[in-house]
Amino acid sequence: MELAAAESWMREAIEEARKAGGEGEVPVGALVLLNGKVIGRGRNCPICSHDPSAHAEIVALRQAAHNAGNYRLPGTVLVVTVEPCVMCVGAMVHARVEEVVYGACDPKGGAVDSHFHLADDGALNHRIRVTGGVLAEECGALMKEFFAARRRQGAP
Repeated sequence: MELAAAESWMREAIEEARKAGGEGEVPVGALVLLNGKVIGRGRNCPICSHDPSAHAEIVALRQAAHNAGNYRLPGTVLVVTVEPCVMCVGAMVHARVEEVVYGACDPKGGAVDSHFHLADDGALNHRIRVTGGVLAEECGALMKEFFAARRRQGAP
């Protein structure tokens, strides 16, 4: 995906992340695109949904699969504000996502560049093209502000 388009879509994912933060969730937002159109969108909601799998990427993939009428999503691009975790990359591999575009790195749990490299792991049956660092400062600032506020409030 070209940089200008990636930045434009990332801004839309950032809006989803802001909604998640406003709901008390970790501010991560995601979109699934097919042929330049959004077919799925999501934001983190594991707390409010009581669902540990309700990461932004999973929510967006579920909606995209429903809209596509298929659990396989070839030709899609997943845009997410933070580098995906192991669970989310696993779901993307199973869905056959073509490309993931992410904003901020996740040095503790990132599974495509920072800690693990699952998107192009030869042991898996599908490879995902990775574009990282799109609007990274803005995406990272959302996370830093969210966790700083939680520390000020004394949250664990």
